[in-house]
Amino acid sequence: MDLAIGSNSFRNTNGVLAIHGKEQIVLEIAPESEQLLLTMDLYNASGHQVAHLRRNEWKFNLDDRFTFSATASSPSLYGGAPWLKLDDKETGNMVLEASVTDPDKVQILEGRLYTHKGQLLEITSHLCRIAGVVTMFGDTRDARGGAIVIG
Repeated sequence: MDLAIGSNSFRNTNGVLAIHGKEQIVLEIAPESEQLLLTMDLYNASGHQVAHLRRNEWKFNLDDRFTFSATASSPSLYGGAPWLKLDDKETGNMVLEASVTDPDKVQILEGRLYTHKGQLLEITSHLCRIAGVVTMFGDTRDARGGAIVIG
């Protein structure tokens, strides 16, 4: 699967995003339904795990802090491709939004989430950055079947 994260393009990935050496995000496209599936660990600014989503189903979500929505058809902007969105009710911020852009390509459109070290990872249409650690802008990489490593 190819992943686009902000303006960065990663070819031949396994759909895993490893942040600071820990697999934090996994994106899959279910072959039977073409639904976009998300597995993700969510942390707060102190680095404590506050939720875990496994293939679009909550395993735990402390105080129902996060809301998740996904569909096999999307708003007209993406023409009917599967998409998903994860929001933080406590802060009002979008945590992650992603859409399938081609049969084997996923675009992370926007993101604002904490790593297991409590550092903020920001994804915009222009960049992907962990403040003070790494900023990626317009990178193109071949993951050779492996994970995308950030930080």
